[in-house]
Amino acid sequence: MKIQLGCIAGDGIGPEIIREARKVLDKTAARFGHEIVYDDLLLGGASIDAHGVPLTEETITRAKDADAVLMGSIGGDANTSPWYKLSPDKRPEAGLLGIRKALGLFANLRPAFLYDALKEACPLKQSAADTGFDLIIVRELTGGLYFGERHTREENGQRIATDTLVYSEAEIRRIAVKAFEIARVRRKLVTSVDKANVLDSSRLWRAVTEEVAKDYPDVTLQHMLVDNCAMQLVANPAQFDVVLTENMFGDILSDEASMITGSIGMLPSASLNETKFGLYEPSHGSAPDIAGQDKANPLATILSAAMLLRYSFDLQEEADAIEAAVVKTLAEGYRTADIASGAEGERVVGCTAMGDAVANNTGGKSNEQ
Repeated sequence: MKIQLGCIAGDGIGPEIIREARKVLDKTAARFGHEIVYDDLLLGGASIDAHGVPLTEETITRAKDADAVLMGSIGGDANTSPWYKLSPDKRPEAGLLGIRKALGLFANLRPAFLYDALKEACPLKQSAADTGFDLIIVRELTGGLYFGERHTREENGQRIATDTLVYSEAEIRRIAVKAFEIARVRRKLVTSVDKANVLDSSRLWRAVTEEVAKDYPDVTLQHMLVDNCAMQLVANPAQFDVVLTENMFGDILSDEASMITGSIGMLPSASLNETKFGLYEPSHGSAPDIAGQDKANPLATILSAAMLLRYSFDLQEEADAIEAAVVKTLAEGYRTADIASGAEGERVVGCTAMGDAVANNTGGKSNEQ
């Protein structure tokens, strides 16, 4: 198979982690007889530096021409970067929101899985770590508070800011369908997270989700308020299978879920539209404080590449090979600093060495011949 892949290195540690993910993808492609053609695209701060805006029409067009897009990280230090002296619509994150909207990426999938080798890095109590967990957060990505109308005005000598949270029935229905479809091939449990005791948008969310559930009698639906869900994620994450929620709640909960895996550097993500097209990226930020120092953890980006093969190309065996290589690499003791616990047998390495180890393990038998 020939894969046309848009590639956005982005800002901060983005170029480093993308380099390692491409290394693993190329090794996997060679093993299974595929060809990957990369098209390097600019987004965020890198695009501001080159073009004065965080997202250009050229990037949108070329991304649409690709079969899928792999992305590193966007943004910089809000306190020191000149990018954040620009108006909000010209800052790096505006480019990220813009490309999600332009590509129709309404469904964000963020799996959180505790590897056996990382139980020592899990911040939860021992019993929760020993039990382990395997959940996926399905987050609506193009609606809600982040995309509603907003303005700041002055009234009676005071500044007043307004952000609008809007959801349509159609937006809720399509993300709910995605969650139920995923649950159907997992453990058949959807936990829909909202704030229906307060918000009208959440009451609509709950009503539409219940309607969708009728089409999936083999899947159990339960509702949970977002504040309770935040508590339950740290108390007993093993209870969750598929967590369905709106944009802002999903943004917060998925970062929480990433940390209970041991590090946000372990959490991949996929953002999908109505077709097989997706944009794949790690859930962490650009970490400008360690950029260029070979300290970044590339595993979330490598695992995002595995999701890319699985969801956009139905290459299940290839995706399995990458995920198995990550498991093997961790079992061999390789750790970047963020997931090191100081346990006996750990081998603390940098970003490049971690990528090399996963790539070597991805090669399988064909790599040893």
